[in-house]
Amino acid sequence: MGIAKRLGRAGAAAAGTRIAPEYASGFVRTVLDRAIDGAGPYPGARVAAERRLAMHRGDVATAVTQVIETHVRLAGAQGFVTNLGGLVTLSVTIPANIAGLALLQCHLVATIAHLRGFELEDPRVRNAIIACMMGEDTVEAMIKDKRLPSTPLGIATAPVHDPALDQVVAKVVTTELVTRVGGKRMVTSVGRRVPLMGGLVGATADGFSTWRIGRYADRELLNRRA
Repeated sequence: MGIAKRLGRAGAAAAGTRIAPEYASGFVRTVLDRAIDGAGPYPGARVAAERRLAMHRGDVATAVTQVIETHVRLAGAQGFVTNLGGLVTLSVTIPANIAGLALLQCHLVATIAHLRGFELEDPRVRNAIIACMMGEDTVEAMIKDKRLPSTPLGIATAPVHDPALDQVVAKVVTTELVTRVGGKRMVTSVGRRVPLMGGLVGATADGFSTWRIGRYADRELLNRRA
């Protein structure tokens, strides 16, 4: 079974109204593994980061900026495609949009993390990547409510890995993705009656949310390269 089909099925389950913690964790960890390691022609975050770094002659700041811009364009493209079509396709394209957006945003943050010198195999760094995907507002609210111990940078550089965070951040990220994509559902369901309208709404929303996450990761994951 290909990566698209596996993530599509995962997205379908994630689109349910209730998300079991163990399922949310499995969905997000699968996406994270694919984003870091790559699959088939899809390059992993390490490879993508090193290529971008070589392209810009070791200039980390420029490489990060270009990575964000590239992923925003990709997110916009997949948002356009998965929100284009008739109402009858909604039950298929919503899960596909969730899975596609999760993979792109996870790949974006993991690539930035590698560019900044973080070890992607470190479980603390992996939780920090997932925390970045929650977005700044959600992270700040969870810290204030004491549901999260620190910012993504604090999680990545903590003295030890806290296994309890694994399911917490995974469930919140899955819920956030379902909310972001589901929030477009009413608009796109109307927009699909007008040619290209649904696609434009999807492209704008997914591109903007990806840009925000990229900028948040850029601010949070400070350079640790020598």
